[in-house]
Amino acid sequence: MSKLSIAPSSHADAKIADYLERFTRRTEATPPGMCPVSVQLSLLETGGAQTCGKCVPCRDGIPALAKLLAQVRDCEAAPEVLDEIRELATLVRDGSDCAIGYEAGNAILEGLETFADEYESHVAGHHCLDDVAQKVPCESLCPAHVDVPGYISLVGEGRYAEAVQLIRKDNPFPTMCALVCEHPCEVRCRRQLIDAPVNIRGIKRFAVDMAPADTVSVPKRLPDTGKHIAVVGAGPSGLTCAYYLALMGHKVTVFEGRSKMGGMTRYGIPAYRFPRELLDRDIKAVLSVGNIDVKLNTLLSKEDEAQIIAEHDAVYVAVGAQIGKRLRLDGIDAKGVISAVDLLSQIGDDEYPDFTGKKVAVIGGGNVAMDCCRTAVRLGASEVTCVYRRRIEDMTALYSEIESAMQEGVEMMTLQAPARIETDEDNNCVALITQPQYISAVKRGRPAPATADKPEVRVEADIVLVAVGQDIMSTRNGMPASSRKPYKADEFLKAEGYENVFVGGDCQTGPATVIRAIGAGKVAARNIDDFLGYNHTLDCGVVAPPAKENDRTPYGRVNITERPARERKKDFLGVECDMSLEEAKQECGRCLRCDHYGCGVLEDGRHQYV
Repeated sequence: MSKLSIAPSSHADAKIADYLERFTRRTEATPPGMCPVSVQLSLLETGGAQTCGKCVPCRDGIPALAKLLAQVRDCEAAPEVLDEIRELATLVRDGSDCAIGYEAGNAILEGLETFADEYESHVAGHHCLDDVAQKVPCESLCPAHVDVPGYISLVGEGRYAEAVQLIRKDNPFPTMCALVCEHPCEVRCRRQLIDAPVNIRGIKRFAVDMAPADTVSVPKRLPDTGKHIAVVGAGPSGLTCAYYLALMGHKVTVFEGRSKMGGMTRYGIPAYRFPRELLDRDIKAVLSVGNIDVKLNTLLSKEDEAQIIAEHDAVYVAVGAQIGKRLRLDGIDAKGVISAVDLLSQIGDDEYPDFTGKKVAVIGGGNVAMDCCRTAVRLGASEVTCVYRRRIEDMTALYSEIESAMQEGVEMMTLQAPARIETDEDNNCVALITQPQYISAVKRGRPAPATADKPEVRVEADIVLVAVGQDIMSTRNGMPASSRKPYKADEFLKAEGYENVFVGGDCQTGPATVIRAIGAGKVAARNIDDFLGYNHTLDCGVVAPPAKENDRTPYGRVNITERPARERKKDFLGVECDMSLEEAKQECGRCLRCDHYGCGVLEDGRHQYV
């Protein structure tokens, strides 16, 4: 009998592991703007390299497909080649024995549908579509298109106020995004080719810590135009639009239904994540531009609509999505069942309910659900349980928020769908009854839950917080929207059926992120300025430092830490710890300045607003 070894089956397999990790990092760092046909060809060739060679469709079909796809990529394919690709890909998908073959064929078939315009352009027009051009990943993936490499360089040189000014070129809320932005700019950071994405949000946080927003002067306002614009909603989108319009010389009146400005960043994000005094710094800086009149506690009715439109040269509606979605459950109207939005809104007005000794169940798996869980802990709840019908990995909340909640004692009860609310004789909530689920087939891009053949589960709960999404409260104003549906607008944010009304932010897209709302406000300001017959150019007065030679030494990424859970869960003070000077310099030094090195170089206009 031959000898056996406990060593790996192949020394080559062990050696190749590092290269496979590099392959993964390269895929994750694929820059935006890539030609879809080229990306598909790369994926197909990877499948060809993995084939074992046993079945003909996979062994011979993938290389043949790659040759045809290369003709399309090179803009040398005749129209009938697309039919050949579709037929051959179907054969590879349906005739291969294993996933390597059938998934390779299936990916091509899906790509032919998803990127139909791109394929048609390659074959008929012999070129890529106009939007295909490799871009600076961080700048491109930021909805506000902030000059990330520029302000990172300024922070690296200790020029913090100038960094804040450069951020404001495209985003007037540097503090807000330094604390609560979901940092899409980091997703395809090219630095992960070497180690890990640069902590862009952390660097921004360091900049505003060193140079508070309300101490950094804003640019001088351009000469008055005589135009008057109304902005409905003083959240991040509305105030962003007001900021840029005021800088352009237009007079702006902001109508806000609540007693304070900030929108859902004040009434939807707990103070431990975003201390109110830091929010007020950004708002104070925005208003320092001048020419912005804010009318608080002003809810607009249908009767107000015609008057506002008539009295203003343009109107921007940014009322957000400020009411919580309801669940259709027996007992949903019981005492103790509270909408997550209502709870957080109440706290936004500095009214803190007392949950001392109470058992709390939170329904949902998004960031708002995590905010409710962590808030309930701070309100004195004896137990907090997050009930979610999918798995933890399916939650839409940032994993850092999920992890922080668990550190603070929140129990995650997954694969449990709410069935009904159990009440006592006085209609008080006493328990949440759930139906166990199991994870099933993928639908609309996510694994869907299905009802499991298991008995119901009873979760004792004095309070049930419902955090399953938000709706638009269109009845609060007379602007163009159907009840609880997103406001309709064209690609330039012009409201459907109105000549001078624009809409943007959550009320137009549905609930989204702060940075997307800011990006919409910026776009609206530019388009309103154009609508009024202007083309103003705004200069932030800051020039980014010249790019230095890349430091390609691998480093560990500096992550922002939080105060110990045993301390932070007892109060609503900010949870994040400061980044040190040494950490900030190291992170800034990791930036590869893709705006200078690489084909995604920013063109002229870097230092202009909007």
